[in-house]
Amino acid sequence: MNNPYPSETGCCPKFDPAPWDEKEFQWDNKLFIKDKVFCFMYMPLNFGKVIVRCLEKIEKAGAHTPQPPVCLSDHTSKWNMDLYIEVSKQVPEADNVALSGTYLSKVFEGPYKDTPRWCKEMQEWVVGKGKAIKRHLMYYTTCPKCAKHYGKNYVVYFAQIS
Repeated sequence: MNNPYPSETGCCPKFDPAPWDEKEFQWDNKLFIKDKVFCFMYMPLNFGKVIVRCLEKIEKAGAHTPQPPVCLSDHTSKWNMDLYIEVSKQVPEADNVALSGTYLSKVFEGPYKDTPRWCKEMQEWVVGKGKAIKRHLMYYTTCPKCAKHYGKNYVVYFAQIS
């Protein structure tokens, strides 16, 4: 599998948080493929395998995005996480979905164990804007090995607002 996005690690590109921090996005049928990750008490068990499987389908279909794709995680239960990977067109043999709506984003940095604090901060930030959160999505910008290499573990928290 070829990596179409240059990176010093050969894996995840270095993430620039500036375009994502405290922003509003309006998505109108933004294309993604969806897959499922098995979890144990919210801890993903086969995340890497699912990412590789999805990226192989994207490569085969020639559906890479011009920039590194947004990869959203939606923890639907303690046992499941839905994964949405941005694509440039429909991908055969994949669950193609389109997301629409208004999303606020905020960048956090640190270990995943800080997620409950990030959720609280995001809730306060969104409420402070006079909005309500309809759906929570997380964009883990790099794998753990690349986060260690770059010295930063950035996570973009997306809140779909109503």
